[in-house]
Amino acid sequence: VQLQAFGGGLVQAGGSLRLSCAASGRAFSSSAMAWFRQAPGKEREFVAAISGSGSSTDYADSVKGRFTISRDNAKNTVYLQMNSLKPDDTAVYYCAAHRGPVYSGRSFWYDYWGQGTLVTVSS
Repeated sequence: VQLQAFGGGLVQAGGSLRLSCAASGRAFSSSAMAWFRQAPGKEREFVAAISGSGSSTDYADSVKGRFTISRDNAKNTVYLQMNSLKPDDTAVYYCAAHRGPVYSGRSFWYDYWGQGTLVTVSS
């Protein structure tokens, strides 16, 4: 399985970005997907997750109400719409895939990882 994340960039506080993660190599619709992020000097942290069917989602408290995870199984792509961005959201964002359809907020749950895309939010 290969995951390729893109869509990061520089944005002012209060702005929006949409990240995408394209997957290849296995049955995408049977894979739970998630986004994690890692800020400089900090540990990787959970951002959002979505079940294989897309019917269930979960978010970190820090992004609830601002970020939305979604997926298009026909395009083998998962998205992270980020609104009302804050400087604290600055990090490298990684997408991850699990072999089964159930998600978790724990990084060890995921079997495949993308290369990361940098999001920088200026104040």
